[in-house]
Amino acid sequence: MSMLAEQYEFVIGGDPDRDTVDLAVVDSATGALRAHLADRADGAGYARMLAWADSHAPGRRVWALEGTGSFAAGLAVFLAEAGEDVVEIGGVKRQRGAKNDQIDAARAARQALAREHQTKVRAHGLREALRMILTTRQAILVSRTKAINELKGLIVATPEQLRSDLRGCSLARQLDRIEAMRTQPEGAVEHRMAVLTLQSIAARVRFLSAQVDELDPELMTLLKQHPAGPALLAEPGVGPVVAAQLLVSWSHRGRVRSEAAFAALEASSGQRTRHRLNRGGDRDLNRALHTVAITRMRCHPETRAYHAKRTAQGKTHRDIRRCLKRALARRLY
Repeated sequence: MSMLAEQYEFVIGGDPDRDTVDLAVVDSATGALRAHLADRADGAGYARMLAWADSHAPGRRVWALEGTGSFAAGLAVFLAEAGEDVVEIGGVKRQRGAKNDQIDAARAARQALAREHQTKVRAHGLREALRMILTTRQAILVSRTKAINELKGLIVATPEQLRSDLRGCSLARQLDRIEAMRTQPEGAVEHRMAVLTLQSIAARVRFLSAQVDELDPELMTLLKQHPAGPALLAEPGVGPVVAAQLLVSWSHRGRVRSEAAFAALEASSGQRTRHRLNRGGDRDLNRALHTVAITRMRCHPETRAYHAKRTAQGKTHRDIRRCLKRALARRLY
């Protein structure tokens, strides 16, 4: 994609907040600020913004919005449905000092003008449905892991007569035995409270596990509806969660300009200086590619043979895994 100044007469920068959106019209040829507007982030406000743009940017124009996956999501969808051109701006670089929405809106427009490659707005519909399930599922798993850790820690500190019945059991058996526990009102207070808290945490673990079980079939249904879903699921090492994350990060044709740019979305911890170090990448995509690489190195014959060959050449396990992730990014893109 060529630079915006070669295609549009005006760039409308947007700096959204939860309840309002600040907009600034910038002349593509000169970079001069022509108009500014702040309005509410709702349907009526979006309509007024479009009418304002017709008045102050009547020629060829493009909207450069920050936060199209959060605060500006509603405006981005409204503009796309109205036939407007929209590009996405990452975090706007601000100078030291207090936040100024009007300045940030103009800065978003000028930042878009300075870029050689523009990023299209993320797709909604099926892609957004996949993202919502992934986000919710991950939050549930985090809460479930925390609850399990609480349960294990409480078991260690419970009275011996309870601990001995739970020690060495699988989580499923522990949950069953905890649910079957009974207390007497005249029993020791420590024993009664231990049973009460164990059963409370066990019920939380059961509930969170049931929520994941409800989401997983929905995730698979959505993947089967996506044109690329079945092909991704057929790849060795790619399960439903990984396939969904790949589709969410890729979004739609044209958002990521090349397979190299897709691979560059991989995020690094920043603790070591390595090839393609990207501190601002997509950590969820990085985790998905890491999962596929590890799975293939364990049970995919072709990958195992590659690993053995590179090991014989003196490569470390970490370097081999990095090469595999780059090759996987190319293929999956």
